[in-house]
Amino acid sequence: MTAFGTFDPTLRLASLSRALGNPARLAIVRYLIASRRPRSCSEIARQLPLAQSTVSQHLKVLTSAGWVRGPEAPARSGYRLDMAAVAEFKRLAVAL
Repeated sequence: MTAFGTFDPTLRLASLSRALGNPARLAIVRYLIASRRPRSCSEIARQLPLAQSTVSQHLKVLTSAGWVRGPEAPARSGYRLDMAAVAEFKRLAVAL
């Protein structure tokens, strides 16, 4: 494997870590882990001392990084943690 080939996992770990770098986003991830079911933005906002619009922006960052999957039409069940991202993060962090 070339040096460049090993850089892709480094970039992915950095992206996942950067998304968790904000305490509110880390709290959202922890809440979603503990809840074990999809939650709406308003349900998540009720757990934090933040406005729903702020929580929505944090969810957008977490979704972009791959931590969270958003509501999908037509079910629109809510936001849920992507357990594959959790496993990937653990695998990449252990490889440090």
